[in-house]
Amino acid sequence: MQQKLSKIFNKVFGEGATPASGDTLEYFFAPGRVNLIGEHTDYNGGFVFPCALSVGTYMVVRKRGDDVIRVYSENFPEAGTVVFSLNDLEKNDEHDWANYPKGVIDTMRKHGFQGIHGFDAVFFGNIPNGAGLSSSASIELVTAVAWDELNGFSVDRVELIKMCQEAENQYIGVNCGVMDQFAIGKGRAEHAILLDCNSLEYEYAPVELDGVKLVIANTNKRRGLADSKYNERRSECEEALHDLQTVANLSYLCELTPEEFDNVENIIKNPVARKRAKHAIYEHDRTKRAARKLKEKDVVAFGKLMNESHVSLKEDYEVTGEHLDALVEAAWKEEAVLGARMTGAGFGGCTVNLIREGNLVEVLGRIRQRYEAAVGLTPEFYIVEIGTGAQKLP
Repeated sequence: MQQKLSKIFNKVFGEGATPASGDTLEYFFAPGRVNLIGEHTDYNGGFVFPCALSVGTYMVVRKRGDDVIRVYSENFPEAGTVVFSLNDLEKNDEHDWANYPKGVIDTMRKHGFQGIHGFDAVFFGNIPNGAGLSSSASIELVTAVAWDELNGFSVDRVELIKMCQEAENQYIGVNCGVMDQFAIGKGRAEHAILLDCNSLEYEYAPVELDGVKLVIANTNKRRGLADSKYNERRSECEEALHDLQTVANLSYLCELTPEEFDNVENIIKNPVARKRAKHAIYEHDRTKRAARKLKEKDVVAFGKLMNESHVSLKEDYEVTGEHLDALVEAAWKEEAVLGARMTGAGFGGCTVNLIREGNLVEVLGRIRQRYEAAVGLTPEFYIVEIGTGAQKLP
């Protein structure tokens, strides 16, 4: 990959060094991520369970002697080279994708990590477009790690993660949680992360998938309702919490166990809000049990919990929709599929699947046929490995 990136870099920027800089090219990588289980729990005080992937964003950098930054993406060649300086890091809609690295550098500088030299950089991502595997956070983390390394700041990794989330929230204007940046920044090969998004306490759980493949399936249905329904679900959960606070000392729904919730659920006046609370509380419990099952190397039990998660997201949280349900149900018909569920906000996007690798091509072919027959769209499948977090490459 480094050889390929070097050729692209030299083609775009030339082989000669800029004044007062070195000829050295440095290489960085940040993965994409997928959440294995723990959906719509983060803002309810519960755990999520993401992992970093082997696909992600590569960045090759050459430091400059001045304050100019020039960036080029092999994924968006039509955008050409975007040029700006450390003295002008304001968001510019015409800069499109380049606002992500700009926003990270701007945010880090506001936190005191200034740097005086710019750089030339080529970005290349092999995360499938539109697959919901968090390419934006991947760009943010690879930029942050590069800026940290180029300037010798040695920023604590969790602080780096929080600054990347701040860049997305305040500079880009997307009100995301911290899960994406955390999974990408702290990922570990063959491990998932059991993460409390509020306290940022976390632990690693080994994911040993002997003879089983992790497959992301894209419905190719755009997530048209996701934003409006996300806000609606959050307010419904807040309504449920408000009612429960009349009888229990709670800050978040997920402080209750399923058993405790069953005893007090009728306190929640609105039956819809009651269903939303049930999903959040039961999903939080499922996520903790799923992490334990993986530690016990019980992938079959983990798969069953994934299936239960999807049913809850469909029936209690009502965020799946026709396309996600059709793709998951097409997978469930295969004996080789240990588990399948929607991942992400819902209403389109992707599913995550655990599938035995014997006859994998035939299995995916039959899933594709069923899905096409049901909704008239063709899904895309990505067989992925669990990779390491953002890093400088040797």
